[in-house]
Amino acid sequence: MIYLDQAASSFPKPPEVGEAMLHALNEIGANPGRGGHVHAREASKIIQEAREKAAQLFGCEDPKRVVFFQNATIALNQAIKGLEWRKGDHIIATYMEHNAVRRPLEHLKKKYGVTVSYVRFDGDDDAFIHAMKATICSQTKLIAVTHASNVTGAIIPLNEVIKVAKKHRIITLVDASQTAGHIPISMKAQGVDMLAFPGHKGILGPQGTGVLLVAQHLDLHPIHHGGTGSYSESPDQPEVWPEKLESGTLNTPGIAGLLAALQVYERKIHDNVSRETLLANKLLDGLNSIEGITCYGPLIEDVRLPIIAFNVNGIDAQEIAIVLDTHYQIAVRAGLHCNPLAHETLGTTEQGVVRVSFNATNTEEEIEAFLTAIEEITMAYEGM
Repeated sequence: MIYLDQAASSFPKPPEVGEAMLHALNEIGANPGRGGHVHAREASKIIQEAREKAAQLFGCEDPKRVVFFQNATIALNQAIKGLEWRKGDHIIATYMEHNAVRRPLEHLKKKYGVTVSYVRFDGDDDAFIHAMKATICSQTKLIAVTHASNVTGAIIPLNEVIKVAKKHRIITLVDASQTAGHIPISMKAQGVDMLAFPGHKGILGPQGTGVLLVAQHLDLHPIHHGGTGSYSESPDQPEVWPEKLESGTLNTPGIAGLLAALQVYERKIHDNVSRETLLANKLLDGLNSIEGITCYGPLIEDVRLPIIAFNVNGIDAQEIAIVLDTHYQIAVRAGLHCNPLAHETLGTTEQGVVRVSFNATNTEEEIEAFLTAIEEITMAYEGM
């Protein structure tokens, strides 16, 4: 199998990840923060080290403000719903937002009467920032932006967005689901208020792990309530971080794997970009040379994530993905990718797109095999 669905979940994982998970599962087993015995202490140590490593790598000043969840979707829900909302408050997001951001925002509209503006992004950074500035009003409280499109790999000008937000004293939330592990991010250096990402994509960690990092000056209400292993005498949720936002038993094996993945990432933090860019350019150049192929998103000379969206003209994207899977043993993703606004912008709502995504573990030979398969598929449909 040639695996080209890295934007959904990375594969294969570094061997250290599985080893760390098995150690936590088979050798430790206990709940972190639930008991003073040696196994519970070892579990707590793993969690603490993971908080410290994530804080270090992503510029979060206080490791206690690194909060673990089941996935990035829950982390984003906590960030969005944990703020204090009133009728008339205004939120700015983009047409690139995944449903993990869009649906919580739409929920706020119905529950609190807030308004949400979605700003289009077509690759023109200046036009995007101009439109965002024009959308800000006195009631704007939050700017929630995905760092990069999960459909096309287009990267938004994050530093410029943050500058605009800071000038107007607007809270910022960055969905780094696609960029964490590919593009270095520092909350402190860049001025990000909240940052969310999953463990299982670019970081190369396990599924079932998500992280929310929150700046010290910002407070959030918990969206879950329950046991925290401490302050058990109180009927109320603790006010201290991270217990305030973490209820129930944490996924210790998963977080152990995430810690191992973060440690691997730290060693290779500057190694991936050139290789991924090489593969992206090779793939995009090859697709552009095949008659009947339409590519979407950044051009070959643009900076992008290792994600490329395309269609074989007139053919449903899901059909192409099925043919790739069953006849060529190539795994891709097709459809709307939980991002209908992006497809509305691209004009692909009916057809969807075929998404090819890769990382530094993929090879030039795999890209060549994929291009050969697309050429054959295109020729076969032309002859029908």
